[in-house]
Amino acid sequence: MKLQNYSLVSEFVLYGLCTSRHLQHLFFIFFSGIYVASVLGNLIIVVTIISDSHLHSSPMYFLLGNLSFLDIWLASFATPKMLRDFLSDRKLISFGGCMAQIFFLHFIGGAEMVLLVSMAYDRYVAICKPLHYMTVMRRQTCVGLVLVSWVIGFVHSISQVAFTVNLPYCGPNEVDSFFCDLPLVIKLACMDTYILGILMISDSGLLSMSCFLLLLVSYTVILITVRQRTAGGVSKALSTCSAHIMVVTLFFGPCIFIYVWPFSRFSVDKLLSVFYTIFTPLLNPLIYTLRNKEMKIAMKKLILGPNPRNVLFTPRCFR
Repeated sequence: MKLQNYSLVSEFVLYGLCTSRHLQHLFFIFFSGIYVASVLGNLIIVVTIISDSHLHSSPMYFLLGNLSFLDIWLASFATPKMLRDFLSDRKLISFGGCMAQIFFLHFIGGAEMVLLVSMAYDRYVAICKPLHYMTVMRRQTCVGLVLVSWVIGFVHSISQVAFTVNLPYCGPNEVDSFFCDLPLVIKLACMDTYILGILMISDSGLLSMSCFLLLLVSYTVILITVRQRTAGGVSKALSTCSAHIMVVTLFFGPCIFIYVWPFSRFSVDKLLSVFYTIFTPLLNPLIYTLRNKEMKIAMKKLILGPNPRNVLFTPRCFR
C-alpha cells in the first residue's frame, strides 16, 4: 500500500475548547494558574523526596516521586500549546507536532497506569506482609518496577504512533479538541479506518482495563486481609489506601470512558480530556501531601530549613 504518497496534510487545525474570544481569555488566565500550580506542586514533591534521606530511602516515596515526575510531563505535553492557542486566531499544529502529542500522551499515560499498579503492590506488601516489606520492596525491586512502567508505556505508545503516522491524510485536517487525540486523528485519514481504529483503541482500552482490574483486585485483597486480622480493619485500610484509591478513580475514570466509546463523540469527552490531562496532575500532589504527615513535615523542612524539633517518623502507610 502506498499510503505515504497520499499524506498531503502538513498541519492540523485544533478547534480548542471554545470559539468565544472572551471565554478564551478567561480560560487562559484560569488554566495558566492550574498549569503553574500543577508543575510546581509535583516538582516540590520530587525535590522534597530527593533531598530528604528518610523519604528517598522509602519504597513508597520513591514510587511517589516517579509518579510526580510523570505528572509534570502529563501536564506539559499539551497544556502550553493550548494556552498559546487561547491567544491565537488560528490554532494550528504541525503534522510532526500532532504525532508527538499522541506519542507523549500514550507514553506517559501508559507508564503512569503501570506505575499506579506498582504503588498498589507496594501497599499490598506493606499492609499484608509488613515483616517482609523491606526485603521484598528493596531498591532494586523499586527501580525495576519503574523501568517496567516506562518500557510498557514506550512500547504501547510506539504501537499507536507507528500505525497513525503512516495513514494517508489528504483532508480534512480539523481536530475537534485542544490537542491531537488518537480517536479523532485517525478519523481524518482518507481510507476506511474503522477496523484499524478498533485495533488501535483496543490497545489503549486493554492496557487501561487490565491495570484498573489489577488495582481493584489489589485493594480488595488489602481490605479483606486487614479486616480478617484486626477489629475495625476495614476503616483502617480505607484510611490507609484512600489516597491511592482516589487517584486511581480520578485517573482511570475519564480514560476508560473515552476509550470505551471512541467513535461516539460526546461533548463531555472534551471536558474529560481536560480533566485527566490538566486537573489530575494537580490533584495528585494535593491528595498525597494533604493526607501524609511525613510528606508535610519534609516539605516544611525543605521550605523553612532544618528544625531540630522536627522528627521524621519511619515511612509507613498513607494516613
